[in-house]
Amino acid sequence: MAEVQTLKFSLAIFTVLILAPFASAKEPITVFIAGDSTAANKAENKRPETGWGEQLQKRFDEKRVKVDNRALNGRSTKTFIAEGRWQALIDSVKPGDYVLIQFGHNDQPKEKASHTPPDDYRRNLERFVDEVRAKKATPVLLTPVMRRRFDEQGVFHDSHFEYPDIVRGVAAERKVALVDMHRLSEKVLVKYGPEESRKLFLQLKAGENPNYPQGVEDNTHFSPLGADVMASLFADGIRQQKLGLTKFLKK
Repeated sequence: MAEVQTLKFSLAIFTVLILAPFASAKEPITVFIAGDSTAANKAENKRPETGWGEQLQKRFDEKRVKVDNRALNGRSTKTFIAEGRWQALIDSVKPGDYVLIQFGHNDQPKEKASHTPPDDYRRNLERFVDEVRAKKATPVLLTPVMRRRFDEQGVFHDSHFEYPDIVRGVAAERKVALVDMHRLSEKVLVKYGPEESRKLFLQLKAGENPNYPQGVEDNTHFSPLGADVMASLFADGIRQQKLGLTKFLKK
């Protein structure tokens, strides 16, 4: 009888030792991306167009951080809410996660159905921040990345008007981490200059790629190189903010 009890005890200890590492292993942090086409995952028939969000996972230790990219082409804060995409995202958020919020490209143009007036844009961003915090997760606001706009004299021009400043204002008022992709990307585009900056965007000559037989000159969406550069800017931005997420970045 004593031998049976000893065997049972030994098996129990063995089970604890084997399962303990799995029980103590932490579930990866999820980094959600809420945004538009500049960050979104792309369909194969749109390649080589690449969203900067697609280039983010490789910058993190995949055992510690999982990137869940919910950004989608053509979306604004208004349509992301109206289509139920924001609710679906927030329902998936768990304590300790991060939610990156970058809109503006489709909120700003008045001719688009996605247009969001400035006051509504501000309220939507505030809602996003409050609801992420209610889930005990961390919101990170991002200003929209720059479009490529140089005049005939080679002078760079912004085309987002007041929208980036609204993001900055909400970040300051709500004490939210801000990665100012707008200013960071402007510095990069100006450094590259009018011609060299083309390589950062979806720019192809006729016959160069079967997805774009007539060629394409897109000054909003990125090439793989451009997306990678923008993802690097984001990584640099969270280092500057000293976010806890930084410790999971690969060296």
